Amino acid sequence: MRVAVLATDGVEQVELERPWQALEEAGAEPELVSLESGTITAYEHIDKGATKKVDTTVADADPDDYAALVLPGGVINGDFVRADADAVAFVKAFFEAGKPVAAICHAPWVLVEADVVRGRRMTSWPSLQTDLRNAGATWVDEEVVVDGNLITSRNPDDLEAFGAAIVDEFAKSEDDEAVDATA
Repeated sequence: MRVAVLATDGVEQVELERPWQALEEAGAEPELVSLESGTITAYEHIDKGATKKVDTTVADADPDDYAALVLPGGVINGDFVRADADAVAFVKAFFEAGKPVAAICHAPWVLVEADVVRGRRMTSWPSLQTDLRNAGATWVDEEVVVDGNLITSRNPDDLEAFGAAIVDEFAKSEDDEAVDATA
């Protein structure tokens, strides 16, 4: 299972690394999709952290090539990604195809911009709750929320539960695709 991980400079390092690791341990193939080629710089809160090589740009990526999407958080990352038209269209395509999407912390900003949260029950970093409510979501303060094909989580403290939910929900989606393919 190929999984797109959409992030750019300013991504919260642990929110990129831990879901990535959970995906790899489950046998998935995560690929870093970003706004530009080269490398991105992750952050540990407000301090620069590690760099990571970009696999492809969002302008060149095809959502049909991926089974699922992960949106890691970070204030800078969330803001830059939601301001990129190609990134917003990429995210929206996953919803239109009914593919699973996971977002943590500030990443739901991108979902608001893609206009895919209306009627959804979800969580995020607390400062996004008004944005999510104004976009039509029901915001709750829970570790992980699964609403159909959408998985959301609040912050780095929730990463263990977030990673487990990603692996579980993405595996269900893959099983559903296998059943659909044999029908």
